[in-house]
Amino acid sequence: MKQAVLLAFVVGCAILESTPAQTRTNLTKSPEEIEAAYRQAIEKRTADILSVLELKDPTKSSKVHDILIVQYCALRDWHDANDLKLKRATGDQAAQINSSLKALHDKFISGLAAELTPEQVEKVKDKMTYNKVQVTYDAYLEIVPNLTEPQKKKILNLLKEAREEAMDAGSVDEKSAIFKKYKGRINNYLTAEGHNVKQAYKDWGEKQKAGKDSNQ
Repeated sequence: MKQAVLLAFVVGCAILESTPAQTRTNLTKSPEEIEAAYRQAIEKRTADILSVLELKDPTKSSKVHDILIVQYCALRDWHDANDLKLKRATGDQAAQINSSLKALHDKFISGLAAELTPEQVEKVKDKMTYNKVQVTYDAYLEIVPNLTEPQKKKILNLLKEAREEAMDAGSVDEKSAIFKKYKGRINNYLTAEGHNVKQAYKDWGEKQKAGKDSNQ
């Protein structure tokens, strides 16, 4: 699985659940069926997050459950109302629209912080973004040689910035695109720091191919 994730990192693909089949299925469903399916999906996502948190207090677990469900629904409603507007918006208009998304994000994080430790809030963020911070960070450590501690810290900070933005994305593809954008920034940063990132990708790919061929 690790090798598959790293290969996906090199070619720029995401190891995430796919959505086109779900979209096609929705075309044959009634609004009530679509809503029921959505509720089932976000309940599963929420249950997965709660499983990682391992909260012992039922009251706290119930509160966190409700905070997560409300946020998932609020994000869907926000994107339904604003995605088309954003495509047509000018820079200032887009900034104004996105400010309401930031307010939604900040309220969500504040609600989590009232119930969870900072470490637990981090776990929620990671689950909402498919643990892509750690996956991508580990890939950089393996693929790009001789990273300094300050460079590692910069990579991690940029990936956490990506996570904050990706948490509010309206789809899996949008989350992946946000991380891809930040990977571009990281690559530019590492290049400015003297690393040949393209060559590092190439060398890593050839190393994996050589290892695979030797095992055949």
